[in-house]
Formats: sequence, C-alpha cells, structure tokens
Amino acid sequence: MNRRGFLAAAAGAALSTQQMKAARLPIRKGILISMLPKDLSLQEGMQAAIDAGFQDIECETVGDPKRVEDIKAASEKTGLRIHSVMNMAHWTYPLNSPDPAVVKKSMDGLETSLRNAHFWGAETVLLVPAVVGPKYSYWADAWTRSQKQIRTILPLAEELKVIIAIEEVWNKFLLSPPEHARYVDEFNSPWLKAYFDVGNIVFYGYPQDWIRTLGNRIAKVHLKDFRYHDSKMEWVQLGEGDIDWKEVHAAFADIGYHGTATVELEGGNAAYLKDVSRRVDSILEGRSF
Repeated sequence: MNRRGFLAAAAGAALSTQQMKAARLPIRKGILISMLPKDLSLQEGMQAAIDAGFQDIECETVGDPKRVEDIKAASEKTGLRIHSVMNMAHWTYPLNSPDPAVVKKSMDGLETSLRNAHFWGAETVLLVPAVVGPKYSYWADAWTRSQKQIRTILPLAEELKVIIAIEEVWNKFLLSPPEHARYVDEFNSPWLKAYFDVGNIVFYGYPQDWIRTLGNRIAKVHLKDFRYHDSKMEWVQLGEGDIDWKEVHAAFADIGYHGTATVELEGGNAAYLKDVSRRVDSILEGRSF
C-alpha cells in the first residue's frame, strides 16, 4: 500500500470509529416505579411508561406479599420488565452501624430486596453500602463493616441469581473511581458489581472518567442531570445541567455497556414521561438536546 492509500485507510478507520461512537447505544430505557403517574393505577402507570417508550422499570423493596404479587402481575400484563430493585433500608439502617439491631434491620431489608428481585425476575438489587459521618469513620467503619455484612449475604445472592450492585451517592463514601472499583474488586464475586449514577458525581468528578474506570464492573446505570451555578446546586431535567452527555455517550460506547439505564427524576403525567423518554433517546443516540 502506498502512502496515499495508507492515509485514506487510516482516515476511513477513524471515521468508522466516530460513527460507531455516535451510533445509538445498545442500552435499554428504564424508569423508576416512583415516577409513574400518581393518578393512574399501577397497571395503567406501567402502560403509560411503555407508551412513552420505556422498556424496563426499577421497583423498590416491598414487604407486603399482595403488593409484590400486584407488581408482578402489572409487569406481565403490560410487558414492562422489572430489571432491578432499589433497596430501601440502607439509609435509615446503615450496614456499617455499630448497633447490631440496626444492622439486622438493614440485612433483613436487603434480603427482602433480593427475594423481591428473584420473584420479579430482576437481575440486580441496588445497595448503598455505608454512610460516613461523625460517628462512622471511612475505613474502619464504613468500608470494613459494610463489606463484612455484604459477604454474609452474597451466598443468598448467588443462590437467587441476583447481583448486588453498589451505588455511589452523596454519603461521603466511595468518592473516586478507583475507590469504587477497588471496593467492588475486593469481593471477587460475579454477584457483586457497581451501580453507576451519572448525576451523583458531577459535583466532584466527571461521569466519563468514572465510566471508563469502572468498565465492566457496571451492572446498571442511573440517569439524572445536575447543575452548579452561582453557589446554587440543583437537580435538573436531562440535558439542562452540567453533564457533557456526548462524552458520556462516548464512554459507554468505549466500555461496551449494554444493560439498562434508568432515569431517576421526579414523576409526572404521560406527557412528561414522553418528554423524559425523548431526552434519553438523545443521550443514547449521542445527539444534542
């Protein structure tokens, strides 16, 4: 191949790479159960999500057997797949508490979440593993205690075939991509992965950096936007904050993520859900809003 031919081939390869990164990501669109229209029944709300273009839904921990059955029935009738369960006990009852009674309530909640997920056919349970504060130190309490408790329930996760996915939130814990990756890696288990929230780290980091560092550790994703201006911090609609969504698109393309991305926003009516769905399409297709 002469020099001209080589340069032409290189340019073509570069263009192909750019086109691949600009192509729609193979990611399913998910919605939180709390976002469904409040004036509709559960089944009607799920149907509204389907009509808006969503494919999956993330539910919350449910202890009432009838509610558990109702959610499954509504999912099956509408075709809105339950892909994940958001554990609800970890804030009120942190796993790293020194109080055994608090830890027991947290573990009971996590077990309920895992059994919910198994019954509903969901792949993951979202878990905030620990809280750092005046009474809870970073390493000795939050890191060590939470890992100890999670290890005791991993056999159940394996038995039920449900992944526990660790999310980074505003809890002063897992504050950098390497820390999040290390926390996950120390379990050395396919049943413990990362749940990455794109909006949660904008105040002190860049989503694209976290995505590339966490790589295939990411089991599931939350989408929301954040804006910091004139000392004011606020959650905003997708595309109206500080996130460079084209960079996020490129990062997800780089790691080959193909799971579900669930919007975590305020709820609204059917028209609102359609607007949110449209915004997610823009993100997945690498387009401007």
